[in-house]
Amino acid sequence: RATFAWLADVFIVEKERGQGLGVWLIEVVTSHPRLQGFRRWILATRDAHELYRQFGFKEITELKRWMERTTT
Repeated sequence: RATFAWLADVFIVEKERGQGLGVWLIEVVTSHPRLQGFRRWILATRDAHELYRQFGFKEITELKRWMERTTT
């Protein structure tokens, strides 16, 4: 079992936005019985902060703990 969830590459194509699909998708994922008990859920978003806040997500407060390595 896992204790950490990383949501990645979640998006609704532009022509389908505004129909509640994003809310439905995150609701289904975060409430799925097999995904309960995680200590932490993480994601990155450019413009959907308010959507995720509805489901208890908030900005990371201890950024110094996090590191990244990217390739170009």
